[in-house]
Amino acid sequence: MSNPVIAWYARGMHSSAPRPLSAGRPSRGLTGTIQVPGDKSISHRALMFGALAVGETRICGLLEGEDVLRTAAAMRALGAEVTQEGPGAWRVAGRGIGGLVEPEDVLDMGNSGTAARLLAGIVASHDLFAVMTGDASLRRRPMRRVTEPLALCGARFSSRGGGRLPLAIEGAREALPIEYSVPVPSAQVKSAILLCGLNAPGLTVVHEREATRDHSENMLRHFGAEVHVAVDGHARTITLRGQPELRAADVVVPGDPSSAAFPIVAALLVPGSEVCIEGVGLNPLRTGLFTTLREMGAVLEVRNPRTEGGEPVGDLVVRSTGLRGVEVPPERAPSMIDEYPVLAVAAACASGVTRMRGLKELRVKESDRLSATAALLEANGARVEIDGDDLIVTGNGGPPPGGGLVVTHMDHRLAMSALVMGLAAAKPVRVDDAAFIDTSFPGFSALLNRLAGNGLPISA
Repeated sequence: MSNPVIAWYARGMHSSAPRPLSAGRPSRGLTGTIQVPGDKSISHRALMFGALAVGETRICGLLEGEDVLRTAAAMRALGAEVTQEGPGAWRVAGRGIGGLVEPEDVLDMGNSGTAARLLAGIVASHDLFAVMTGDASLRRRPMRRVTEPLALCGARFSSRGGGRLPLAIEGAREALPIEYSVPVPSAQVKSAILLCGLNAPGLTVVHEREATRDHSENMLRHFGAEVHVAVDGHARTITLRGQPELRAADVVVPGDPSSAAFPIVAALLVPGSEVCIEGVGLNPLRTGLFTTLREMGAVLEVRNPRTEGGEPVGDLVVRSTGLRGVEVPPERAPSMIDEYPVLAVAAACASGVTRMRGLKELRVKESDRLSATAALLEANGARVEIDGDDLIVTGNGGPPPGGGLVVTHMDHRLAMSALVMGLAAAKPVRVDDAAFIDTSFPGFSALLNRLAGNGLPISA
């Protein structure tokens, strides 16, 4: 339903000045050993589950980008004690299932769709009222895909037209368990329902036609919840027993594979490069890009494989190499949905045609990423077309012309992908605004400049 009373919250809450950047070819290959920021998906969940657990959870390696800091602030507003004890080191004193309190002010989720959707699931099964908003980009993103199933627990939602933020939530007084078949593969929708089910009696059941990232299931078990996953080909059914007593559990956050994608592709495309990225998460439901790059001819070596906090982790070594075009099947999309823009950059430098199938979900990201990715390539002389929900890129086996200005639409992954293209293109690539990179990858430009020997290929 639409409620004009809360529409006031939508007006101009984020008005920071744009920060344009330009990236050009470095004078030598990218070399060195680096770490990328902590996994954003796991960082969000570590804070949320810590707030819902009994006792103190300590988190190591938390991503301290703006998106995750918004989650920390939201959990604090809901009554948890959330404190930073050092770089990447955080402590969460939880309230227990059902123990959250009503926030005194609007919850501003910034640019983070993950935080907003998962938090809606938590609030929906608690007897409290909350209003969520976000920046201009997040306020354009649809929330109905989570509010419709969450309403089955008894929660009530009011929003702007189209189910968009700001969103007012009246949590259920006595939440009901939900059984729901997710129509479009989405880890956010699945996780929102599971989080809602924590404070409902009985069994909450989610059916998904294709497996999506399973960090929520892994972390639920890590905190002591009873979760069962039944696998039938690509499909999965996840069953959660409600109203557990979650126990505080320390979390080590691995490096984000979605963030690692950018230095990996940069190292592949810049001649003479060899980069080692330490401690990257290797969850098989997150590594579709690595599979695709290997099919294109990339050599990605995994060293020191290990398990940390229930997640597989390893050190990745990548060297520059020529790539060839491939067809990327639609069933791989859930495991690499955030990496298609930078894959498209790699495809523009490969030999032959790369066809990426089934990218409907890209249309409802921070921007319409499907159209925006095509525009990124077109602005820099690459051959690209959209056929339905497929993205088709024809590379010539060498650097694209470059020289274009990329409109980022407040989308951090588009901005980083464009800057990676600038490192490989014949002429520098400019982006209209790189300010939003900090939501997921603080220090991105400085890190790539360091790999380039501080030649500052990325500059204002």
